[in-house]
Amino acid sequence: MLSKRAHALKPSPTLAISAKEKALKAQGVDIAGFGAGEPDFDTPAHIKEAAIKAINEGFTKYTPVSGIDPLKDAIIEKFKRDNGLEYKREEIIVSCGGKHSLYNLFQALFDEGDEVLIPSPFWVSYPPMVELAGAKPVIIETEEADDYQITEKLLKKHITKHTKAIILNYPSNPVGSVFTLKNLEAIGKMAIEKGFYIISDEIYEKLIYDEYVHTSIASIDKAIKERTIICHGVSKTYSMTGWRIGFTAGPKEIIGAMSNIQSQSTSNPTSISQKAAIAALNGPQESIAMMLEQFKKRRDFLVSGFRSIEGVTCYNPKGAFYVFPNFKKVLGRRYIEKTIDTSAALTTLLLEEFHTAVVPGIEFGKEGYLRLSYATSMEVIEKGLERIKKAISALE
Repeated sequence: MLSKRAHALKPSPTLAISAKEKALKAQGVDIAGFGAGEPDFDTPAHIKEAAIKAINEGFTKYTPVSGIDPLKDAIIEKFKRDNGLEYKREEIIVSCGGKHSLYNLFQALFDEGDEVLIPSPFWVSYPPMVELAGAKPVIIETEEADDYQITEKLLKKHITKHTKAIILNYPSNPVGSVFTLKNLEAIGKMAIEKGFYIISDEIYEKLIYDEYVHTSIASIDKAIKERTIICHGVSKTYSMTGWRIGFTAGPKEIIGAMSNIQSQSTSNPTSISQKAAIAALNGPQESIAMMLEQFKKRRDFLVSGFRSIEGVTCYNPKGAFYVFPNFKKVLGRRYIEKTIDTSAALTTLLLEEFHTAVVPGIEFGKEGYLRLSYATSMEVIEKGLERIKKAISALE
């Protein structure tokens, strides 16, 4: 009855974990939740006020499919201010969240037989969205010991005549890693030489630590910019996950194709949210520093905590709000009568027996790891980390 496409597609694992967490909480179970990738802070007041003003003024109708001009202008100004990049309105599209931006882009860019390079660990939705567009995900394995970098040598091993694009996510979900300028330059040079596109997912751009400065690959030179499509949004930076505003900047032919696809699916993003996004991009930015200060404290606590567990290592994230600890030396041990031999089995144990919700690393392309979002309170973090320590100590 269902299409092959629907049969082959599985739900987002992060959303599935969140659903299980909520179901247990509804039963009265105290769950320490690390699943959802959304800031726990409220949307800043001036952004909410802009939305209320839009409602009161009757700005509740359809808008142009690709977004209103004042929001496009705010996005253009953001790229100029933050990244030194120049765009025109026809090179910008606003969509219903960052995920929707990527989905539309993949539908506009990929065909059957195309290959899309995806560094691992990867955000869980990249491979299925590539497959929904008929293309083939080609996974590039990066390693913790190498700072999760893509080098020129590693990239060359995976490029074929069918390579259509590479997806870069920096800072990364799930690792919080970034790419060095040298490696970004090498990727850009290779894209020009071999004729493939760079899809640069920079949604965590503002959430960076330890004096790191974000460099968009499109800002390196004009030729690289012409082959780069930047996907971005307001969800993470301004704690606006539910407002559903993402945006894309790139060559006008690609942006135009995305607009045509959007016109036949969702049509315009929410009018009210567009007004709120203008206030977010153009208004006070102090809330970002406040969030960053808290995120850094949580990161430091979690990294230190995981490193204190025998057999566990933990990469220190340079951005975003996730940790990706390595449990490979723990797997294979037993809990009562059951062998805990995979990250999924460890995730199930933590949720069902120790009431802690995490996401298995295999969903991000790396077995033996767990992903935890620290976009939650220190109270939850302290409680959850203690429960994880108890779980690991209970393994034989």
